Amino acid sequence: MDGSVGDSPKATIPSVIKEEVIAEGKWVKLEKTTYTDPSGKTRTWETVKRTTKKHTSSADGVAIFAVLNRTLHYDCLVMVKQFRPPMGCYCLEFPAGLIDDNESAEDAALRKLLEETGYKGEVVGVSPAICLDPGLTNCTTHIVTVNINGDDPENIKPKQKLDDGEFVEVVLVPLNELQKKIDEMVKNENVVVDARVYIYAMGRTHAKSKPTELPVLKS
Repeated sequence: MDGSVGDSPKATIPSVIKEEVIAEGKWVKLEKTTYTDPSGKTRTWETVKRTTKKHTSSADGVAIFAVLNRTLHYDCLVMVKQFRPPMGCYCLEFPAGLIDDNESAEDAALRKLLEETGYKGEVVGVSPAICLDPGLTNCTTHIVTVNINGDDPENIKPKQKLDDGEFVEVVLVPLNELQKKIDEMVKNENVVVDARVYIYAMGRTHAKSKPTELPVLKS
């Protein structure tokens, strides 16, 4: 991805010198980023950026960590499965979407949750803006935690509000067997799991098995 294009005076703090657009589409653009590395050498990097980020937004989008609570049922993680053309297959993900202009992360999360799953919930936490694939893109997201009261009449039979061209399947997985069920889906279906989903499932598994032992020390 990177290549040296010359030397510059030694620098202690890496910094971006300039960004040049190579190609641009409706949703994303490819740029050549020229920067100085910690040794002071000037280098270039190919960077992908979204064209949709609003100046008023603290991040490009939101991912919703939504837990469905129902009487006499195990708490379930609400996820979505949809075909992703770049992957060429279905992906299992958190509900997610872009933040609109002058929209808060909380409002964007509740809007996208309703659109993609039909559920209405209550925001109980918002993460800082976090990066997704920093070796490729500057895209950031907030992970918004939402509790859903499954006993609320409007959540008994939720109805999605999908846009034209959106095909999203809602997937409910009990939290107490999250990684097991995800692994079964991977084995039996042509599906790739979003890294954020799988890392959370792994974290729950490690915490339940030996909570005082570091995962790298497990036999």
